[in-house]
This record gives sequence, C-alpha cells and structure tokens, in this order.
Amino acid sequence: MDEIKNFPTMIIPNGTDIGVNEQGQLSIRTPGNLVIQNSGVYSVIESGNGSVRIDPDVKVEAVSVQAADSCFVAGELTAWRVRARKITLEKGAQANIILQESEELELDRNARLVGNFSSEKELYLMLGRFSRQLRDLPQNLDRRDRETAQMQREAAPNLEKSADHPQTDSERLQQRDEVLSLVRVILERELGHPRQPDNDRNAVEKLLDLVRSGDLDALRDGYGYLMSQVEQRSEGMEKARKVLDRLFSSS
Repeated sequence: MDEIKNFPTMIIPNGTDIGVNEQGQLSIRTPGNLVIQNSGVYSVIESGNGSVRIDPDVKVEAVSVQAADSCFVAGELTAWRVRARKITLEKGAQANIILQESEELELDRNARLVGNFSSEKELYLMLGRFSRQLRDLPQNLDRRDRETAQMQREAAPNLEKSADHPQTDSERLQQRDEVLSLVRVILERELGHPRQPDNDRNAVEKLLDLVRSGDLDALRDGYGYLMSQVEQRSEGMEKARKVLDRLFSSS
C-alpha cells in the first residue's frame, strides 16, 4: 500500500481535451499550464490560458504548439508551428521550429534554434528562391536528411513569373510539378488534423488521390467540386485552391 502511495499522481483539469488521431499522434488541449515530461509525437499541444513547458531530456515532435503566454523548451522540440507570446530556449535546449509566431524570443547562449520563419508565405518564398540549391543537395545524406530535403523541395513552388519573361515548355512543366508537389504536401498535412469532420476528410482524400495520380484533366475537372465540399477550409486549403486556380487558368 505504501508503494502505491509513492506513485506520482496525474491530475486532468476540467476542460482538458486529450485525443489520438489516425496517425497515432496525441493531442492535448488544456486551459492552464502544461508540462511535458514524456517524450513523444503529438499533433497538437495547447495551453489555452497559460504556458507550455518541455522538461530537460524530453524529446517532443509536434505539428502545432500553442500557448497563451509562454513556451519554455528545456529539452528538444521539433514543430511545424509554435505560437506563443514568448518562446524561451533554456540552457542546452534544442528546437527545430519551421513557423515561429511570438512577440518575444529568448535563447540561452548554449541553446540551438533551427528554422524560425514568421509565416507560411515567408517560408514558401524563401524556399522558392533557393529551389535550385535544394534540388542540388547531395544524395549521400542519411535517410532522415533525405526525407527532410524532399519535403523542402516539394514545398518550394516557383509560381511567380513576370509577364515580360514568357515561360518555356520546360519551365511550364517545372511549375506544374512544383504546384502539384506543394498541393500534395498541404493536403497530407490537412489529413493530419485530428478534428477534421468526416465529410471534409473524404473530400480531401479524394482530392489527394487526384493530385497523386498526375491526371491533370481529371484534376482540372474535379478539384473545384471537391474543394467546395470542404466546409471547414483552412488557410492551407485556400492556398492549395489558389495555386490550382492559377495553374489551370494559365494552361
């Protein structure tokens, strides 16, 4: 009995929402402060009114980390987006943050931060400028580096062309491939959202199948209808619709 009493106690406050998506990623939304003491892969980590802290020696991978006040990292964090009033990396912390949305950023001199774009638009534009360099990355990277490089290549569309510089056939093919790659990345990320309604998910899955097929005629005929079936359309979905509109209006 004494041994049982020595076990740590877990308290789940009122208003906390805990779930698991189809990819097995855990989502935690809580109204107060949240301390992560277990390494893991998460879809969403959210503190509605307080702060999020990742303790030392804890490795966290998350699609989205949100905190009304601060996000403290003492261990390791890899995230697509971190949104907080203040982000603090403590001594020895490591963070790979693609999109960082904060008013303040505080780093210990022994901490390491990679990424740090302020918006998806900034990320797309930056990767677009260096798309040639991304394609020329060496092929002898390890598996994880190759996968990361592939994602970067796919998210680097060269969509802006001046009217004074007409595109060649090869440039048009390159633009088409980059648009389809970008749309595929967006749709795959949309399917990772844990709270997507079934009807929206079905439409996104059908649209993703069209994109993956490479059948431009079928995609041209079907994408508008499938987009209209997605009721809760995110910023990413709007981006996908616009680039497809631009692709097919110019072809």
